[in-house]
Amino acid sequence: MKGIVGTLVVIGCVLGGYLPHGSFGILIQPLEVLIIIGSSIGAYITANPGWVVKAGFANAIALFKPNPYNKEMYLELLGLMFRIFNKARREGLMAIEADVEDPHSSELFNASPKVASDHHAVDFICDYLRLMISGASNPYQLEDLMILELDIHHHEAAMPAEAVGKVAEGLPGFGIVAAVMGIIVTMSYLDAGPLEIAHHMSVALVGTFLGILAAYGFVAPISSDMANRANDSSAFFSTIKTCLMANLNGYAPQIAVEFGRKAIPGAERPTFQELDEYLQTQK
Repeated sequence: MKGIVGTLVVIGCVLGGYLPHGSFGILIQPLEVLIIIGSSIGAYITANPGWVVKAGFANAIALFKPNPYNKEMYLELLGLMFRIFNKARREGLMAIEADVEDPHSSELFNASPKVASDHHAVDFICDYLRLMISGASNPYQLEDLMILELDIHHHEAAMPAEAVGKVAEGLPGFGIVAAVMGIIVTMSYLDAGPLEIAHHMSVALVGTFLGILAAYGFVAPISSDMANRANDSSAFFSTIKTCLMANLNGYAPQIAVEFGRKAIPGAERPTFQELDEYLQTQK
C-alpha cells in the first residue's frame, strides 16, 4: 500500500504541475520508452547473476505487499522459540529431533504459520538445533558460525537492491541517449517549418524527462525500499540467533526469548507485558 500511494503521489504531482501548461499527448512516446526502459533492463541483465536478476524483479513486486516482518511475525517467532526450548528443557534435546528433521509436519512449527512459511528462517533454526542435538555445544564456535552465515545472508539479501540502484543511476544516461537520437532525427527536418522542428525537439526532450523521472521517481525509491526489506530480514535472523545463543548459554526458555525480544527493532518490538501475555498462551 505504501508503495502504491507513493507512486500515485509522484505521478499526480508531476502531471498536475505540467498539464495546465502542456499537452499530455506529447509525453506518450512508446519508442522513447523502448529505448530507455529496454536498454536499462538489458544492462541490468548483463551486469548481474541470474539469481540476482530474478530476485530483483520478485523483490520489487513484493514491495506492493505488506512487510512480513511486523510485530505479529516477531511474536510468532518468540512463541516458536519458547515452545522449542521448553520441550527440549523438559524432555531433552532428542525430544525435538523429529520436529527439526521434518518441520513442516511439526506441531511446534505449524503453531507459528507466518514463521513456518519462511523456509529460510525455518532452515536457519533447524540447522543450528540439529548441530546442538548432534553435540555442538560450544557457544563461541556456534556464535562465530552464525555470524558468518548472517554476514553472507545480509550480503546476498542486499545484492538485488544494489543492482536495482545501479539501474536508477543509469536511467538518466539512457534518457540522454534517447534525447540525442531524437536530436539526430530532428536534424533531418531542418528544411521543414518551425512548428514541425519544435515538435521533434519536444519529442527528443521527452527522452531526458522520462529517464530522470523513472530514475528518481520510481526505480531509486524501489531500490531503497528493497534495501530496507533486506535489513528487516537481517534483523529477523539476528533475533533468531540471539534466542538460540541465550538458550545455549543455559538461560531458561522465557529468559532466552526475552533476550530475543531485546534484539527486535524498536518499531516492531512487543513490550514485556505483550510478550508475557502471548507466552502464557503457548504453555
